[in-house]
Amino acid sequence: MGEVQDDQELQLVIFRLAQEEYGLPITKVQEINRLVPITKLPQTPSFMEGIINLRGRIIPVIDLRKRFQLAVAEYEEDTRIIIVEVSGQTVGIIVDAVNEVVRLGADSIEPPPPAFVLDARYIDGVGKLDERLLILLDINSILTTQEEIALRQMNG
Repeated sequence: MGEVQDDQELQLVIFRLAQEEYGLPITKVQEINRLVPITKLPQTPSFMEGIINLRGRIIPVIDLRKRFQLAVAEYEEDTRIIIVEVSGQTVGIIVDAVNEVVRLGADSIEPPPPAFVLDARYIDGVGKLDERLLILLDINSILTTQEEIALRQMNG
């Protein structure tokens, strides 16, 4: 949890994926957009949904449900693309809904439990907000090194 010191607060964008709530540090989020048409690319990993044109920039888009091997769902009115920076590259991630922005104190964040169902490399910690548990994502771990190289080639 390199994002926050003991006496600090972390500001998080909270989003929903399946039945769970996840948090991303707001400093990693560039913008949040409604779903736009996505152009599919051949021979890309199944979780790579394709690319979008964002004000003249070509942005690769990842479906987080597919990345986390969750049940695939139809996109709905609340579906959003969160534009984030992953290891120096701008990437869109598709989530079911963006709920809110919250502040969490360092004392409300714990490391992930050792026996995590989701691949623990994606998880930075678990935040406690009232009666809710928030899975805090390590966005820089979403892609493997090989996938990052492939993205750079895609971006030209």
